[in-house]
Amino acid sequence: MTKNDNPYRNLPAVTDVLQVPSVVALEPAHAHDVVVEAIRAELADVRAGLAQGRNGTCTPESIAASIEKRLHHDMKPRLRSVINATGIVLHTNLGRAPIAEEAAKAAYDAAHGYLNLELDLETGKRSSRQNPIRGWVCRLIGAESATVVNNNAAATVIALRTLAQGREVIVSRGQLIEIGGSFRIPDIMSVSGATLREVGTTNITRLSDYEKAITPQTAALMQIHTSNYRIAGFTESVTTAELVALAKKHQLPVIDDIGSGAMLDFNRFGFTGEPIARDSIAAGADLVLFSGDKLLGGPQAGILAGTRACVERIEKDPLMRAFRCDKMTLAALEATLRIYMNEDNALRDIPVLRLLGLPLDELKKRASALAKRLRTIETLTSVESLEDIAYVGGGSLPDQQMKTWIVEVKPRDCSDADFAQRLRLGTPAVMGRVRDGKVVFDVRTILPHQTDDLVEAVRRASTS
Repeated sequence: MTKNDNPYRNLPAVTDVLQVPSVVALEPAHAHDVVVEAIRAELADVRAGLAQGRNGTCTPESIAASIEKRLHHDMKPRLRSVINATGIVLHTNLGRAPIAEEAAKAAYDAAHGYLNLELDLETGKRSSRQNPIRGWVCRLIGAESATVVNNNAAATVIALRTLAQGREVIVSRGQLIEIGGSFRIPDIMSVSGATLREVGTTNITRLSDYEKAITPQTAALMQIHTSNYRIAGFTESVTTAELVALAKKHQLPVIDDIGSGAMLDFNRFGFTGEPIARDSIAAGADLVLFSGDKLLGGPQAGILAGTRACVERIEKDPLMRAFRCDKMTLAALEATLRIYMNEDNALRDIPVLRLLGLPLDELKKRASALAKRLRTIETLTSVESLEDIAYVGGGSLPDQQMKTWIVEVKPRDCSDADFAQRLRLGTPAVMGRVRDGKVVFDVRTILPHQTDDLVEAVRRASTS
């Protein structure tokens, strides 16, 4: 077989491709090794094509022509901004809700320069990075002390490890939840070194169930808010105040994991049954645990607040260093907590509160305006705005609906699934819902400044 008969022998060498002027021009922006890797990957694709019987001209110039496109694709950031058109305010896969502008700026300033993370500026001596957060949390919910770790699962682990390692913690069987990512409360307890003692049944747990389970091995009584599901019908449960009274009788601490971290009453939005951090402290819980990035509306964090004795023990645990937050998170969390010092400001400036509080009439206007603009796109066969139902998301308020307004669109030249994929892969990426052959955009979670980009994204995706 001659060289011309063997297509593999016609493949150019990497060094030949590197000498092509268009490839030489790439190296100021890309490291030499990155360009070489792209050339090798392109040559590997050509070899794979030849193995499948695909023939074609293969020269240094033809390989070079594909390198810039490959580099552009390979070097794109994997984390990108997304227009959330799903209507799910706390969308876990999309990073939950955006944080307040003031919090985002605080995180940027912290990352962009230096700050007194562990320095007391008045004395010039070293201090704890927990002090700023501790001060604001205590003022907001009335706790003696507080500390923060990187998420609420970590808060649960370190609280149980510190207060109950090697001993039993009594929990209602109906509260043994599984949170996102297949993490289960029994598993978290096991990691902490505490032993789970289940009491009651799935739907009914009485105070007497707790009392009968208390032994010299009991280290704490624990209450866990079932934030990602509800048990309805024939049910009975114990209040925090009742659990605290029993715990005091036996000189035991009460740990109250309220989950989503509501700092104000969500009844104003039409949602019921969500525990408030201040109420837990007022009821006498020794330790209340909650997230920073759900209903609180800040960055991802786990906040532990309660008695000074409990918090001091937790902060002395060696695991605290592994669970602590970085300077950007702490700066954003402090800014978020400061906003809560004025409830009106919180309702206006905390995005999760603002989005949940949008009036239905306002949503209807936004949907009508968006539909009007989308109807100018000829490659859409139908565009309709209508009232619909949505949920908060993020494991919060799972069974409670909220009315919203949506825009349904149907592309002319592709299926609903293909259209949704094009939107996801576009710039900016758009995440909607697919339903009954159409793609649905919920205007509640489309931020006002994103409307122009959304319209253009739909135009491009529907004409590709």
